[in-house]
Amino acid sequence: MKTGALIITWNSAGVLRPCLEAALRHAARVLVVDNASADNSREVAASVPGVEVIANRANRGFAAAANQGFAALDDCGAVLLLNPDAILLAGLDALSAELEASADVAVAAGALVDETSQPQRGFSVRAFPTPAALAFESLGLNRLWPRNPVNRRYRCLDFDYSAAADVEQPAGAFLLIRREAWVQAGGFDEGFHPLWFEDVDFLKRLHAAGFRVRYLPAARAFHAGAHSIRQLAWDSRSLYWYGSLLRYTVRHFRLPGAFMVAAAVILGSAPKAATGMIQRRSIQPLGVYGQLVRLAMGCLRTGRSKPGTAPVGARCADDIRSRM
Repeated sequence: MKTGALIITWNSAGVLRPCLEAALRHAARVLVVDNASADNSREVAASVPGVEVIANRANRGFAAAANQGFAALDDCGAVLLLNPDAILLAGLDALSAELEASADVAVAAGALVDETSQPQRGFSVRAFPTPAALAFESLGLNRLWPRNPVNRRYRCLDFDYSAAADVEQPAGAFLLIRREAWVQAGGFDEGFHPLWFEDVDFLKRLHAAGFRVRYLPAARAFHAGAHSIRQLAWDSRSLYWYGSLLRYTVRHFRLPGAFMVAAAVILGSAPKAATGMIQRRSIQPLGVYGQLVRLAMGCLRTGRSKPGTAPVGARCADDIRSRM
């Protein structure tokens, strides 16, 4: 099975080159879709021989860029979705073989490891979030009591990373996805903009369609983590994260669970807003809190979202495409 590697960048120049050089050693094609980076991410990608680049004039969000990349890698039977701060160490062939061996396996993933080569437990593999898990997350309970039963199940804190297994939600930073499954699912839902929960929603829809997701310990990638997120301002980060969390909530939970999560967002973000006003000596965090409350109430009024839209085309009027 021919495999391509897809890397979505946004101000990723500082971490990008090692990612691309490692990907080129394993994948048949390597494509970067840059979401209007303000740094020289595009130039770094274009300077690596063998890397293809799509440069968007605006930040289309992670989901739209991923759909764009999948459409462009149209001769690849499987596409490795890889974060720019992840360096593929081993195991892409094993992941590809897993997809070839079982038609019902839509996604294969490996372990994301830290600088000590230990799996990033709690992040690399998770279960699908329940209303309780997202409520605990919004209220900060998972941070205060990480080993609580809800969080232990959600973050798979007892998962055995040394054994192959069927899993629910491996991290979107390191996923080999069967093209046919991506097409059948309708691609990533571009309403999760600009980021967060688009990978969880995608995997959830695959699971509902009867596909399996496999974890293989032979596949590993070093992952630094959160290089782009740290560049977001606090207010933008809060609105993006809670907005995507609420979109996932109304899409996948029944009304009682949706109310639980929305109430937790409203209650859990209030102390953060108060702390922010004190630290910044500004009322701006209060305005952000007001937007979050309106967002939570608005999501409940809209009810369930419709299924994800079809993939977008790779060539758009506002895109610049170059091949190296």
